[in-house]
Amino acid sequence: MRLDLEKSVLLLLAMLASGSCRSGAQTSQASDGGHDAPPACVLVEKDYGPDGSVPVRAVRVVSGLEVPWAIAFLPGGDMLVTERPGRLRLVKDGTLEPDPVAAFPIPQNAGEGGLLGVALHPDFAKNRFFFVVVTHDEGGGLKNRVARYRLAEDSRSATFDRVILDDIAAHIIHDGGRLRFGPDGMLYVGTGDVGRAERSRDRSSLNGKLLRITPDGGIPPDNPFPGSPVWLSGLRNTEGFDWLDESTVVIADHGPSGEFGRRGHDELNVASRGDDLGWPTIFGCETGEGMVTPIVSWVQAVPPGGLAIYRGGSIKEWNGSVLMGTLGSRHLHRFVLEDERVKSHEVYFRGDPPAGLGRLREVIVGPDAELFVTTSNCDGRGTCPATKDEILRIEAG
Repeated sequence: MRLDLEKSVLLLLAMLASGSCRSGAQTSQASDGGHDAPPACVLVEKDYGPDGSVPVRAVRVVSGLEVPWAIAFLPGGDMLVTERPGRLRLVKDGTLEPDPVAAFPIPQNAGEGGLLGVALHPDFAKNRFFFVVVTHDEGGGLKNRVARYRLAEDSRSATFDRVILDDIAAHIIHDGGRLRFGPDGMLYVGTGDVGRAERSRDRSSLNGKLLRITPDGGIPPDNPFPGSPVWLSGLRNTEGFDWLDESTVVIADHGPSGEFGRRGHDELNVASRGDDLGWPTIFGCETGEGMVTPIVSWVQAVPPGGLAIYRGGSIKEWNGSVLMGTLGSRHLHRFVLEDERVKSHEVYFRGDPPAGLGRLREVIVGPDAELFVTTSNCDGRGTCPATKDEILRIEAG
């Protein structure tokens, strides 16, 4: 504990000396000087953004879930859903099956850990493989691992195949856990800094990163750092990312909640191979040599859940938009980008039910091109209704 405190003090002194740690809220917006171009970083100083202008509605798909963290769509539209307490559930023909597909023993002290991300193998139709991020107790210490399972033909049970990535430090906070296959067929894993900010920019650590591995757990030869699964560094805690194109991601990150005297300033970033997003050296709209400044940051804590880019669904006005769920601020956020900057942004489903939807965790586009979200109102930080947590489809209103 004494060593960790000394490291934190030295890091803070270094940031003060470099001028990257400032007191008070920033009020300026970084710009390249263009009169009509969107600012390089939008700093939202009050509230979260204007109310949404497009008529939309949320339609309940299923209820009765407990912290549904991630969704994977099976061929034909059925869903595998992870519940953070350790249950993998099946939604078949629009109905939540009563018995879990699989159960995972989650340590009682896992906190924000548990059964988190889920993703299907690109050749799932042939091999029935899927992947999960799960927290386990390893000799008294929490770890996250990426494990591969095979789903039965009737989708009602699964068998363990192998661990493909292990020894990711876990914690009751800042635990990451999002899992997505990219357009390149590689598996991307979002990890948190687990309360150890110095790990985020340390390439020898798997924490505070976006990792990239093959479906068998190998290191792709075109990763930015030879022999390393690290694809991006400098994250605090990401739970959402999606691809603008084959090499560019939009990625959300949680801002600080007291570290180094800082709070708020959650982020939306545009990044690519080998980028450093700068935590904890920079935060909010700050800049630093060799580090990526976000395209939007909020002074008041959001913080972000899942994220998806909307393409081709029934809400025509949203086509090409970035949609992000939020937890503490309880809304769905829409961003319109122009040249990888925020042209406009707005807020939907603001607040707790029945006026809003409450805490939103997963945000994902389904095989029908419609947007699906999960609530996280039963995670201990929201108001858990009698119907418990839900999966909702967002449609044109």
